[in-house]
Amino acid sequence: MSGSVNKVILVGNLGRDPEVRNAQSGAKIVNLTVATSESWNDRNSGERKERTEWHRVVIFNERLADVAERFLRKGRKVYIEGQLQTRKWTDQSGEDRYTTEIVIDRFRGELTLLDNAQSYSDESRFGLDDRPSRNAPPRQSQETSNSGSDLDDEIPF
Repeated sequence: MSGSVNKVILVGNLGRDPEVRNAQSGAKIVNLTVATSESWNDRNSGERKERTEWHRVVIFNERLADVAERFLRKGRKVYIEGQLQTRKWTDQSGEDRYTTEIVIDRFRGELTLLDNAQSYSDESRFGLDDRPSRNAPPRQSQETSNSGSDLDDEIPF
């Protein structure tokens, strides 16, 4: 097999409000911290246990950065699709450091707000393939138009 895949899917909660900054080119960059948790019952004690992992997410996509800046706040539940990237940097003491992040780049990735989506209608889900045109009339969201399960969204078969 000659190909490979670098894809990360996260469903979790924001640990803090997004940090928005601008690159020298003027492009918007958004940094997020997303928590994913799992819980289980300990076999020996029967006690409920929980483990939380923290993930760094960086959004380079201008459209998704705007959505993140406008709608994301600490505690919001989000679905993130991106890819892993590790970057090397030097700290103040001259030591080399490495950081691994989930990156939503300019041409790939997805951000979906999962909680309270109906109050946000079309603005609750943005990917590169379903960006509404600025001049197009608003379309009815699948979340509000389907009375059935939202599991039928975008199933290709």
